[in-house]
Amino acid sequence: MIKWRGIVWSVHPLFVIIMLGSVMTGYFAELITLFLLVLVHELGHVFVALGYGWTVREVKLLPFGGVVEVEEAGGLPAKEEAIVAIAGPLQNVWMGLAAWTCGQLGLWDLEWATYVWKANLMICLFNLLPIHPLDGGKLLQAALSYTVNYYKMLLWSARISLLFSLLMIAASLLPWLLRTSGIQLNLLIVGIFLVMTNWTYYRNVPFLFYRFLMYRERISLHALSKGHIASPIIVNGRQSIISVARLFQRERYHLIYMLEAGSKEVKVLPEQKIVEGCLSENNPNRAVSELFS
Repeated sequence: MIKWRGIVWSVHPLFVIIMLGSVMTGYFAELITLFLLVLVHELGHVFVALGYGWTVREVKLLPFGGVVEVEEAGGLPAKEEAIVAIAGPLQNVWMGLAAWTCGQLGLWDLEWATYVWKANLMICLFNLLPIHPLDGGKLLQAALSYTVNYYKMLLWSARISLLFSLLMIAASLLPWLLRTSGIQLNLLIVGIFLVMTNWTYYRNVPFLFYRFLMYRERISLHALSKGHIASPIIVNGRQSIISVARLFQRERYHLIYMLEAGSKEVKVLPEQKIVEGCLSENNPNRAVSELFS
């Protein structure tokens, strides 16, 4: 683990295991190449994130990419998050094309050039799978943010990630089950890692949602600065405060309208009151009508 310009850079234990295996089997050059490809991939994320003014806390390198942790997670525009996510695979695109060109021009040994561009292709395509915390998982979250509320986005991205992680494990076992070859051990290890990661992610959805609420003021100010029209949320007084908060969408500012059956009176609250009701020490499951009294 090292710290450079305020960013902690670390190597995940899974990468260490693969590194030790590569050393023992004599694939040291391939290991160093993989490490450099992953590093440049992550630098693509970091530079674009810093360009947007994000505060990058840590970069953790994995065998197939990495994880960039930022201070503002939960309060970032979906468009920015998508662009930062795609910046990593784009590094593999230009590196792969450069390696292929060097091989065709005879500047590199053709076999080595083929290995490098194929490694870049593998890293690029793998990272575009719709699995958290891969880049494809971030793109999935950004896309879902435009169609469902933030809470549902968290739930569905976790469920889809778990599904594809389990399919990865199944794919690693399929050759063995069909007796065509042995178990794809590397794919199995990565699949198990992703299942464990996404099961933890799924269980942490309530915590992640509260982090989103903590950054809600920043999101609201961003929406208002862009001249966005406030989006109404119509509720009845018996709904809980937390259930109303779960209706918030990622990049919209909301006004809460409370309608009661048999009454012509409409009461209105800004969304900040709902956020305060969730983050205060009082029970967030109490009726939203209490905020209107």
